[in-house]
Amino acid sequence: MPHLHIENNSRASVLSHIREPQVGAARERHPGLRELKVTIGWDADILDEALKSADYLIASRPPRERLRQRAPKLSWIQTTGAGVDHLLPLDWLPPEIVLTNNSGPHGPRCEDFCTMALLALRQRLPQLMHKQREKRWDSLFTQPIAGRTCVVIGYGDLGQAAARAAKKLGLLAIAVTRSGKGTGPADEVVVSSLVETVLPKADFVIVAAPLTPETRDFMGRRRLGLLRPEAGLVNVARAALVDYAALAEMLREGRLSGAILDVHDPEPLPSDSPLWSVPNLMLTPHISCDDPRYADMLLDAWAANFARLDAGQGLRNVVDRARGY
Repeated sequence: MPHLHIENNSRASVLSHIREPQVGAARERHPGLRELKVTIGWDADILDEALKSADYLIASRPPRERLRQRAPKLSWIQTTGAGVDHLLPLDWLPPEIVLTNNSGPHGPRCEDFCTMALLALRQRLPQLMHKQREKRWDSLFTQPIAGRTCVVIGYGDLGQAAARAAKKLGLLAIAVTRSGKGTGPADEVVVSSLVETVLPKADFVIVAAPLTPETRDFMGRRRLGLLRPEAGLVNVARAALVDYAALAEMLREGRLSGAILDVHDPEPLPSDSPLWSVPNLMLTPHISCDDPRYADMLLDAWAANFARLDAGQGLRNVVDRARGY
């Protein structure tokens, strides 16, 4: 009987924790899972023993040290999140083990969050909240959002969700990708090397790219400086894609209209972080893309992939070792 081991990390988001009742419910929804032996561990309490016979592993942070020696049968690792930047470089992963991520379930929630963020920035909600804390009655008026331009950095599941949010509100959506190619809701797709030609056009920028060596500090000080003072920025990807110190400086000096940051480094954001007091900045605690049903959706996606494996078909969401996503 094939063996699936699920390794929970108590420090990871509670939404990604998988327990016995959820596995039982998934077996009811997906009869193919009934042929599996499933073990569930927490913080490596039974990990070494489980790896001896595990064929498959679901984990937020897979073990790296001597993986092939510890897990001689392991052929497939599924991460609990979409981003795998914390696992790079993948030189620790034996070539015969496939790594898949959980890209997909985040899209609907990300679309909702980006819709909210775009409207909030257009309504100048970060400024209004700042004035509220100062007990200042200062009316701020804006024109309708329709017809404005939104530049989306990255065009995977999160980026396409952001573009859908933009189109739903009547915006022109320009997607920026590594290849300059992509289908979906965006009106235009440009290669990342040309990003500086579109940033000055942006009323809004939504950062939704995976974190790789190439995308780290993608929105650095110089590129942030290309934005017009009326523009706003949203980050739903990873903190390291944006120079937060430069962003905070621009917000303090009025060189950017507002920003909404959902991702931080470290997380939780320390209480002494200067970001807490930056004017015209809204901070959210990494909630833009997660759903209370997340663990169930993860198991559903894994079951669908397991059925493909059983049928001799290729797995979906395989991480490209060279690209890092």
